[in-house]
Amino acid sequence: MKLIDQYQDIELIEALEERYLAYALTTIMDRALPDSRDGLKPVHRRILYGMFKLSLKANSSFKKSARVVGDVMGRFHPHGDQAIYDTLVRLAQDFSARWPLIDGQGNFGNIDGDNAAAMRYTEARLTNIAELLLEGIEEDAVEFRSTYDEVDTEPTVLPSNFPNLLANGSSGIAVGMATSIPPHNVEDLCNASLHLIKHRNASYEKLIEFIPGPDFPTGGEVLEFKENIIETYKTGKGGFRLRGRWTIEHEKRGLWKIVITEIPYQVSKGKLIEKIAQLIIDKKLPMLEDIRDESSEDIRIILIPKNREIKPGNLMDSLFLLSDLETRFSVNLNALSNNTPIVHGLRELILSWLDHRKEVLINISNYRLVKINERLEILNGYLIAYINMDKVIKIIRETDNPKEQLIKKFKLTDLQSESILNMRLRLLRKLEEIKIKEEFNELSSKRKDLESLINSNDNQWRFISEEIKSLKKLFSQKTEIGKRRTNIIFLEEEIAYKNEYSLPSEPVSIVLSKQGWVRCLKGKVEELKDLKFKDEDSLFISINAKTNDKIIFFSSNGKAYSLDVSELPSGRGHGTPLKILLDIEEQHSVISIFPFENEKKYIVASSVGNGFIVNSNDMLSNRKSGKQLQNIKNKEKSMICKKIVGDSVVAIGENKKMLIFPLNDLPELSRGKGVRIQKYKDADLLFLDTFNLEEGLKIEDSAGRIRTFDNLNDWIGKRAQAGRLTPKGFPKLS
Repeated sequence: MKLIDQYQDIELIEALEERYLAYALTTIMDRALPDSRDGLKPVHRRILYGMFKLSLKANSSFKKSARVVGDVMGRFHPHGDQAIYDTLVRLAQDFSARWPLIDGQGNFGNIDGDNAAAMRYTEARLTNIAELLLEGIEEDAVEFRSTYDEVDTEPTVLPSNFPNLLANGSSGIAVGMATSIPPHNVEDLCNASLHLIKHRNASYEKLIEFIPGPDFPTGGEVLEFKENIIETYKTGKGGFRLRGRWTIEHEKRGLWKIVITEIPYQVSKGKLIEKIAQLIIDKKLPMLEDIRDESSEDIRIILIPKNREIKPGNLMDSLFLLSDLETRFSVNLNALSNNTPIVHGLRELILSWLDHRKEVLINISNYRLVKINERLEILNGYLIAYINMDKVIKIIRETDNPKEQLIKKFKLTDLQSESILNMRLRLLRKLEEIKIKEEFNELSSKRKDLESLINSNDNQWRFISEEIKSLKKLFSQKTEIGKRRTNIIFLEEEIAYKNEYSLPSEPVSIVLSKQGWVRCLKGKVEELKDLKFKDEDSLFISINAKTNDKIIFFSSNGKAYSLDVSELPSGRGHGTPLKILLDIEEQHSVISIFPFENEKKYIVASSVGNGFIVNSNDMLSNRKSGKQLQNIKNKEKSMICKKIVGDSVVAIGENKKMLIFPLNDLPELSRGKGVRIQKYKDADLLFLDTFNLEEGLKIEDSAGRIRTFDNLNDWIGKRAQAGRLTPKGFPKLS
């Protein structure tokens, strides 16, 4: 018998591409992106359908969330129970979902960022909005497919008699793409939908009249240029500036406080308060004295100013700049359309929902028409039986096969004859005959209406318009649930933040030890006495600065790093290793520290004698990894970074040769290797500085005395020359 080899050689790159593509498609189609028709991802759809099958309607009693999660996981969604429960929780949170689809009972978390209780403690049922999404699902409104184990079926999309995608929004990250759709007001969406039914190609300028912007569950204010909002909705990509809402409460003796009543969407109240409190501690909010949380069910964050002379607007400007009281909501209207991820415009998303509603209407109408025809067939059989009652009774009593005899005698269908035989005796009353005739006439009228609806495009859109008008009335902005929560403010000019207060400027000393420990102490260096260091450690650099300064650190790796004084550890203890605060390689260390000054010039040089001039503004970096200024090769190091104070450069190598040349011979670069400063054969750069040639070269000797050298003509040359031995009596340099 010939053995079949079950193994096959395949290129690794082909195997990886095939498997990664399959994973990417699964993530895009079945996990991260919503459907443009019902606005749901598969897990959302399965939870709602699973709860529908459990009869957890809005008017039913609650059931344990664990029961729901177990049923959904076992029948439809073979993934982790925690992932299903997390989704269920979010659908029930009124601060996460603008229009909650699940009615939760128990601890479902809060806006402070606290998690929900375990699923065994909470209970859930569907909301009226979720029932609208499911309306008609038992009337063949949508297609069904087999579940993962092919035992049951699940809907591919919900009928969605509610514009869920734009009403509740959606967010998710797939492979190579993402979606971020903000929630909107239902009345706004209904108005836009009614207009699009009549004017399918309506302009975005017109749509903005109906939908001026998002409507977030946590309220707040959207401040954006109208042109930007139009462009965002047109292209499907952009963003909105979102900020919290606040008021002023006046107290006795001219005192006042600010009360924050609404915060931006998806911002944790607890973390926001912690952030602001830390800003107060770090003295980055000098106008703010204190913050406290007086929230109950409604948000109430109290801000206490330093004094009553402070302008509330300036204080809030500082908070908008430094905290999450102002955020930017990124918009990416990416959704699945015909199983294809597409970045839609706002108009296309609304039309996708409207076209889906039309398709659902036709499917439900066809289903109902079939059911009406079946019932009319039965009723017609009943009427024939009433007319020929005596003959029907005689056939049933005297023949062996009454069903065939009835079909043959009265030309009935199989369904009609079966229904007659199953008829109860009480239906033989005259009153029942009258009721059957009334039902027959009523169903005939309904059949006529359905046929008219199915065959007329205008009638279909008229019917959908009436549905949308009912939806608009149900969620009107005059109702408690429907009223707009987020104000849309169209900007005329860019917001200019006013901040008349800055950090108090107090003297401090920055101290760096030889082992790289840094600390910030109050007072000037000259005032510091008896500085203590760790064993076998000592002072390396100490500089004077101010509390509102930014400090530049220049390292031997050619990089410049910057930190605010407030980010440095206090003078308690020995400080903190600088390499914890900054990403400096193990073999490199800081060689120079100085406070940042705007538009100042510095000279930098490497160990092999390459250097250039750099502007202080080019040294600033917001990254922990710093900013590369001087490019160095292996075994080289940057070793000089000094502020320029003259018109000439003096360079001394390890070979004791000195060269002086004009400062103008060095180029000014923002980054680079630099040019040759002094030529060496078997030595490196030892000393580099700038000075005024007319004033002479001032050098400090080992005893701390300043010595001046005037007659320097013999050492003046061109850049990149070797130079001459230092003058007699020149101090020894280390």
